[in-house]
Amino acid sequence: MNRFVKSFSLFSFIVLLLSSCVAKKEFDALMNERNELENQKLKLEEQLEINEEKVNRLEAQLADLQGKKDALQNDFDLISKELNDVQGEYDRIKQLYENLLTNSSQLNSDLASQQQRLLAIQDDLEIERKKNEELAEDLAKREAKVAELEKLIADKDKAVQELKKRVTDALLNFQENNDLSVEVKNGKVYVSLAEKLLFGSGSTAVDSKGVQALKQLANALKESSDINIMVEGHTDDVPIGRPRENMNDNWDLSVMRATSIVRILVTNGINPDAITASGRGEFVPVAENSTSENKALNRRTEIILTPKLDELFQILETY
Repeated sequence: MNRFVKSFSLFSFIVLLLSSCVAKKEFDALMNERNELENQKLKLEEQLEINEEKVNRLEAQLADLQGKKDALQNDFDLISKELNDVQGEYDRIKQLYENLLTNSSQLNSDLASQQQRLLAIQDDLEIERKKNEELAEDLAKREAKVAELEKLIADKDKAVQELKKRVTDALLNFQENNDLSVEVKNGKVYVSLAEKLLFGSGSTAVDSKGVQALKQLANALKESSDINIMVEGHTDDVPIGRPRENMNDNWDLSVMRATSIVRILVTNGINPDAITASGRGEFVPVAENSTSENKALNRRTEIILTPKLDELFQILETY
């Protein structure tokens, strides 16, 4: 039961871990595979218990039949002895002899029948033992896979915490005025930067203070080849003042801001293959756009750091 609880808890964590780092379709497939694995494990354990019960029952029947065989053999020996004892009394022994022949024939028939049943049970017992060995071997392999997955997930979780600490230490001097926050959600590190740290109102150019923060972040991340970086721009619900070239609405503004940040990170050492720029406009607020304070919270850029899960997917593909 402890193993099951542990596996279930771990599975819940996998769901959290994978729910945001892969496409929804891949995540659903992964969750189904993981559920199927746990169901197969439970079925194998149930089948193993059933087969062990059958083995015990067959062994009991084998012992019972062996006892009956021995008893029949004793009866046969006794009758044979009596036949030798009455050889001198011919008149009486003739009838007795015929009766003994009948009894002996029946005993031999019963003995042969019991012998056949005994051999059949032994064959069944051997078949069941082989099945149990195969089931036990398969179960051991699957448990080893689960243990490997648990270790890999624990390693990934440790790496996420270490990544958060490295980013937090790198940006410590920008966190005094709540312009920046670093937290772990769903197995990812979220670096949230307020608009006032990076941009002027309606601007897509990062100011000098924001450039410095992004440089420090790039220095903390550029040696990490095992993470993917998503830069998401967010705005409040106030429309832009006047449409400009290539900027018609908040969606354009959020995308262009994300692109400006990506360029600074890449210029300072981040691998362009590992980074993506995206804009969410006003459609993913963290607070209702009902007050100026809430609007300021929604005008933000989130840099999402996701550990690569190639090893985890390779293990899952072997199931």
